[in-house]
Amino acid sequence: MRSELQSESAVKQTVARRSTLASVAVNIVLMSLQIVIGFIAHSQALVADGVHSLADLVSDFIVLIANRASGEKPDADHNYGHARYETVASLFLGALLIAVGVGMLWRAGTRIANLGDIPPVHISALAVAALVLVSKEGLFRYMLREAQRVRSAMLIANAWHARSDAASSLVVAIGTIGSLAGVRLLDPIAAAIVGFLVARMGWTFGWNSLQDLSDRALDETTASDIRKLLASTPGVLDVHELRTRKMGDFALVDAHILVDPMISVSEGHYIAESARTRVMTDKRVLDALIHVDPENDAVTHPPARMPTRAAVAALADAELAKQGLRAVGYNVHYLSTGLDVDITLAADASAGREHDDDLAKRIDLSGLKKRLGARNVTLQRRVESTAHFATVATTRPM
Repeated sequence: MRSELQSESAVKQTVARRSTLASVAVNIVLMSLQIVIGFIAHSQALVADGVHSLADLVSDFIVLIANRASGEKPDADHNYGHARYETVASLFLGALLIAVGVGMLWRAGTRIANLGDIPPVHISALAVAALVLVSKEGLFRYMLREAQRVRSAMLIANAWHARSDAASSLVVAIGTIGSLAGVRLLDPIAAAIVGFLVARMGWTFGWNSLQDLSDRALDETTASDIRKLLASTPGVLDVHELRTRKMGDFALVDAHILVDPMISVSEGHYIAESARTRVMTDKRVLDALIHVDPENDAVTHPPARMPTRAAVAALADAELAKQGLRAVGYNVHYLSTGLDVDITLAADASAGREHDDDLAKRIDLSGLKKRLGARNVTLQRRVESTAHFATVATTRPM
């Protein structure tokens, strides 16, 4: 299971590197065109869009760095791996977009306050805006397809960043057309709209990343899928206290499963490991911690101050010694309904049913039960054969 996660992580890193490098190449070309032609054509909106593309370029490098760091294996300082580096990168990306957007709004407001100083826009600005619109929309579709294929939240955020570029380029084109038609106010208004779109996208990315860094749980649908996987495990009677927390594009799962309280510890552990294996088949789960409960401890708890196993054994051994007997095993069950004790005597080939019935009458099980504060005390004998050991009850719970 761990090797599958590592393989999936390697594929995601390869896709992230390839798609991000494609974005870097496109943004370098478009940014150069937008800023240079924007200044030459006197289009503030186009220059603002060029600054947006510069922010895209910076965010692409953030993605590349985070993608490399998140792929590092777990170590002593990061036991669960480094997947949250991607979330941190998304937070920085959001903060960067907010800063860029606010700067655009400020510059547009200054320009609107001085409309008389706005020179006419050249038609070359419209041609560049149209080229950027087509290029960014194509880049968005490519990046989103790749991001969804590997289910990377960071890459999806970066893809939608490219879509916001396409939207802002459309606004720039409309503002440029209006400015060419003689309404010069439309160019700074277009620049302001672009700034608002960039800041809004940054807020969305930043807020979502902050929530994930604050151990946000998986959505209800995904949590329900995980609960069904746990509940479908043979031996699991119920699932409670299911908790999840985001870890990059994955999640950590903690859950309590209810099993038959009378089974052995090893069987309970086996059921828990089986449940964990099932949960790990969900590719969204990075790791799972399964706690075994004999009862739903969210509702009921064993009474306080029950005797320890050592105390139970000491009292029972003392009672059995009066009859010259010894126990070879104890099963002690601590339940909300009370304490149950199963005592197993050593095998005795000479002991028959009548002998054991008489023995049960001579042993003061009622007194032992009272001293232990137990609900039930059961006495049984181990029967030895050449093939196996069997256990039969000689007395009923009292």
